[in-house]
Amino acid sequence: MRPARPTLRALREDLKLPLPSAREPLNELDHPILAKARERFTDGEAGQERIRSIDDEVLFKVKVQRWRGTVWTDEDLPWLIAAGQREDGSPDDFYSALETTARAARARYNAEERQPLSTKTYVGHLLPDQNDRDRYQLEAGTRLVRHLAAAVRELARGSLHDGHEHAADLPTFRLGILVRADDGHETYVAVRITGSVPDDLIAVVLRHVPGCDPTDWYPEYALPSRSLLPAEQAWSTLMDPKAAAELLNEG
Repeated sequence: MRPARPTLRALREDLKLPLPSAREPLNELDHPILAKARERFTDGEAGQERIRSIDDEVLFKVKVQRWRGTVWTDEDLPWLIAAGQREDGSPDDFYSALETTARAARARYNAEERQPLSTKTYVGHLLPDQNDRDRYQLEAGTRLVRHLAAAVRELARGSLHDGHEHAADLPTFRLGILVRADDGHETYVAVRITGSVPDDLIAVVLRHVPGCDPTDWYPEYALPSRSLLPAEQAWSTLMDPKAAAELLNEG
């Protein structure tokens, strides 16, 4: 299950938050109800409390402090589609208001459309629209860079521990990293990529190897223990011993 995120409407109108740049994914925004939604929906919909008063879509409750929210899931992506605060003396007022609004929306829908709804409620206007999906796609670059950075660090740390190459399959290529330390002095690093990868993505990988100058990588025609295969590319450099020690201590 991917992390829960708000719709643009809920972000602006319900949470009163400004829209950040695409470099800041909406699922990472700092807000109590968003944090609770991320926590509750990490393992899917099992055990969630459904909002029974809404019958045209399957919606779930999210509660934290005085905040109340509504989550709708699109396959494995939960969306916070509405949120508000509980008022003193009325613990369910947000969900009662949601039902009232959804019944009114259903009445308007049936008055305007030729094909009436048979449900008692309508929340289609709250669900993610094309603008929400466009925003999610804009964040794809940020998600990819963060995923690559985490994978690179994990592979480097693993190799530093045992001196063997550690590799992982990423969406369009296979990445391998070999780190060999020489008694705390020069620490050799080799990065191997198998598959067709654009230059800008290679630069992202090399830039995130810990303790290495991103301008000091050199193309290799062989790895320490073997020659490169036709589909492979490799680069090598030296890792700062202090960075190597810090990386090793992480594990």
